[in-house]
Amino acid sequence: MSSNRRRLAPRPETAARREEILKASLEIFGSKGFNKGPLAEIAEQVGMTHAGVLHHFGSKDKLLVEVLRYRDSADLQDLEGQHIPDGADLFRHLVRTAFDNEQRPGIVQAYAVLSAESVTDKHPGHEYFVERYATLRVQLADAFHIMCEEHGVTDQTTVDHAAASILAVMDGLQVQWLLQPDSIELAETSAFAIETLVTAVLDPRPSALAIHDVTEQS
Repeated sequence: MSSNRRRLAPRPETAARREEILKASLEIFGSKGFNKGPLAEIAEQVGMTHAGVLHHFGSKDKLLVEVLRYRDSADLQDLEGQHIPDGADLFRHLVRTAFDNEQRPGIVQAYAVLSAESVTDKHPGHEYFVERYATLRVQLADAFHIMCEEHGVTDQTTVDHAAASILAVMDGLQVQWLLQPDSIELAETSAFAIETLVTAVLDPRPSALAIHDVTEQS
């Protein structure tokens, strides 16, 4: 038999069972973290045994990676072709995502908890988050370059800083919002920050704080 045979798609009932486990895992890992979120509790929530959960995913580490990928798919469900757009549409997509996130605090919490945990030694999500942030920075930088060309901006030295800053602002606002949802407007504040950073790249102005003077003196 050929070793290149295409893998068969899982049966509908198997796929549905896996999604049920992923949803439960997302909730439990989000509330308790990866290390303290027991497989036994996930299994109980979906009416299975510990061994039954492992049958579908192999290990807790592999389950976490699949949970993270499952969370990512939620951001792409409504996009044409289910892939990240380019140019200005990418920044509009990020703003829409922030508005969507206000309606799904569980997913936001899981991402915040697991991304923070991933900086610890030997965390199974470490490689995933390193790759995710690297990919997103490149995608944002590419979007900035497209917009700079469209607007005739030749000085693109701030693009990489702005790309990393957008990710930092969005993730940081999510943490503030989770802590005090009545005090932080997640979507509107994210939109403000994204628009401000995009404007700073496309229409740079002299700094009112003279930041460069401060850094040169330090």
